[in-house]
Amino acid sequence: MCFSGTSDSDPHTDVRCGYVTLVGRPNAGKSTLMNALVGERLSIVTPRAQTTWRRVTGILTTDRAQMIFLDTPGLLQPRDLLQRAMLGAALQALSESDVILLVLDAASPPKPAERGVVSQTLSVSGHLPLLGAINKTDVASVSDVQEISEWVVSELRGEAFPLSALTGHGVDAMLSRLEEVLPAGPFLYPADEIARDPVRLFVAEMVRETVFETYYQEVPYSVFCQVEEFREGEDPIYIQVNVFVERSSQKRILIGKGGAAIRSLGARAREKMEEFLGRAVYLDLWVKVLPDWRRRRGHLKRLGFPVPDEVPGHDPG
Repeated sequence: MCFSGTSDSDPHTDVRCGYVTLVGRPNAGKSTLMNALVGERLSIVTPRAQTTWRRVTGILTTDRAQMIFLDTPGLLQPRDLLQRAMLGAALQALSESDVILLVLDAASPPKPAERGVVSQTLSVSGHLPLLGAINKTDVASVSDVQEISEWVVSELRGEAFPLSALTGHGVDAMLSRLEEVLPAGPFLYPADEIARDPVRLFVAEMVRETVFETYYQEVPYSVFCQVEEFREGEDPIYIQVNVFVERSSQKRILIGKGGAAIRSLGARAREKMEEFLGRAVYLDLWVKVLPDWRRRRGHLKRLGFPVPDEVPGHDPG
């Protein structure tokens, strides 16, 4: 599995290459679709909405084209500084895009206000090709699929592709069209590369995904994970992950009585890492309190989020 490098493809070959930005409302299935496209779990997936917080890049190379997918946080009206940073990440990805892949949940059709958010966001992208992935057709009604498809075509001036990211139905037809609308040009990455983000990001996200699978209410949304140490030269690989929370009460919940909860969390996350890396892992989790980190500019910058310069009503600390 490759994660970095430069292209050795022939620049004179008749191929296409470009950036495809996946956008949509939270829980539309963007991450599930990207994982299905590249054949690897790069973006975390849980039944809960709004689990993608930062942009994740996946790469799919075929004989004719190389598609560099940018999975972005869900489009929403931000309620805190973290969500503003997430929206900024989505807008930045759109500015770098060659093709927009709008993922829509056919089982939960967007309401007028939600359609407005999508339309307003897409307005910054100019006249890029727009493909609408009408997702979850395996559980949606035919009438809802048809209504959303008509909205994509008539209002957004895009092309609609009903599909199911979970079952794969309809995905090949969308991929064929994606290949056709990409700009002509040489591949940017080797054909066997599927991601360009550092392994540390994926490892940290596996811990956060496990938190979402294990805990409920506000706790998962108050947790952020960051790799402190990654000693690949050791056997097993030593990985220390800092698990940041906002309050001491959340720290107690994560650790559990006698440390039982954190041990269980670590065991489940370690299994994912070992499958992903193909090697044994020693996972060391440290739970730390970073007070009110979702709303404090300094904390968000420390954690690597791009933070807007000025956000009225938020603590600039």
